[in-house]
Amino acid sequence: MTYEILKLREHAELLDQASEWFHKKWGVPLEAYRESMAECVQCAGPVPQWYAAVGGGRIIGGLGVIENDFHDRKDLTPNVCAVYVEEAYRCQGIAGKLLSHVCEDMAGLGVDTLYLLTDHTSFYERYGWQFLCMAQGDGEPEPSRMYVRHGSI
Repeated sequence: MTYEILKLREHAELLDQASEWFHKKWGVPLEAYRESMAECVQCAGPVPQWYAAVGGGRIIGGLGVIENDFHDRKDLTPNVCAVYVEEAYRCQGIAGKLLSHVCEDMAGLGVDTLYLLTDHTSFYERYGWQFLCMAQGDGEPEPSRMYVRHGSI
């Protein structure tokens, strides 16, 4: 499938569709996504940022960059968050391209170090992320893995 990675700050027309899509994938309140994406579109600063892989006129994957992805390590910022690719499009390199794109774009905005909280093991290492430490997610019974990525991929 042919798709392109779009920066929400350059495609404000995707705000409603993207906020709805991320809300359905992660269960975070719709208004929280709308507020963060509206701030992204207003270009107030490098964070927050949102990205969508769009193919066939619909979002097939996406991720964001926010200050803190709901964890106790407030010093580890900003965080790549909400990484998701539709099941039908997995194992095609879309997540890797999204991760590469966000690292390069954020470096261009002056943000060279990114963090990512996940329960996955070995997935992010393929794309140059390094395990840093364990961090406690808000309301989570067990700590999750915190990764770091320096520079663009």
